[in-house]
Amino acid sequence: MTEPMGRFETPALAELPDDVRERIETETEEAGFTPNVFSAFAYKPSHFRAFFEYHDAIIDDAAIERAEIEMLIVTVSGINDCLYCVVAHGALLRIYSGRPKLADQLATNHRSADLTERRRAMLDFAELLTESPGEVDDAAVAALKEAGFSDEQVWDIATVVAYYNLSNRLATVADMRPNDEFYTLGRGE
Repeated sequence: MTEPMGRFETPALAELPDDVRERIETETEEAGFTPNVFSAFAYKPSHFRAFFEYHDAIIDDAAIERAEIEMLIVTVSGINDCLYCVVAHGALLRIYSGRPKLADQLATNHRSADLTERRRAMLDFAELLTESPGEVDDAAVAALKEAGFSDEQVWDIATVVAYYNLSNRLATVADMRPNDEFYTLGRGE
């Protein structure tokens, strides 16, 4: 088993507050293993609660497809060189999109992936917001709308990008390591 993080001590499950421990146990049961992000972020239970509550709101109340959410995450995480998120969300993207090669393409260069113009515009915006947030202007938002995204969808795209820029930075500082299971999920038999 891979240690969840290399720079901080991972708290023991038995020592965590009940609600945090229960969330980790639920995630473990659903995945069949404990994704390291849960063990690692339990380092500060108050932050764990806020982080995953916001995560759940983003996922549960999204006006974009789940595959598009994962496309955004993998693209942003690739730009940020976040190994954990590229590998973990690459697995989710393979599952939600049914396209085993897509995650690898997006993690290295979304412009080389086989995408619709609509999704390319979405990922171009994600790149701009990640690398040059001061350059996001009316024209950048208008480009998303011209590609067919509604105001709510633009908001959701920006939310996913912003949230995962935060997540990537935390994972990098913690030296969070991907679970071995993520490398093979969604790649076929």
